[in-house]
Amino acid sequence: MKWMRERDLLIAQTMAFVQSVTGRKSEAEVFARTDLPAVSPTRLPDVEAMLAEALGVSEPPVRAVPEAAKPLPPPPVPPAGRSEYQSDIQARVDKFRAQQAKFNREREAYCSQTMARMQASLDKFPAPRPPK
Repeated sequence: MKWMRERDLLIAQTMAFVQSVTGRKSEAEVFARTDLPAVSPTRLPDVEAMLAEALGVSEPPVRAVPEAAKPLPPPPVPPAGRSEYQSDIQARVDKFRAQQAKFNREREAYCSQTMARMQASLDKFPAPRPPK
């Protein structure tokens, strides 16, 4: 399988590059398997040429290489000041707290009503006393 060989070559080339940049042994060398044949890094095939050949195009497309990378412009400054954002967030937090307080009051009122109805039914129909 050709793609597997190309993959192995790419991995070997990448590991060699990493070793040359860092100046230390790569994990591949530390944990190298001796039962596998060594793979020597070679020049990788030109993918664009292979695609052009497969598609039947006479020449592969030429890539435009930028002369110099232009620095990105700074991000735009938001129109509103930070205090407006803070006040908006604070308003939302206050609204949320008010809603939670309302839920707590309604829950307490419902619980009180339910307990009052239960107490009234217990007073109306007392529990029978066990016989002696």
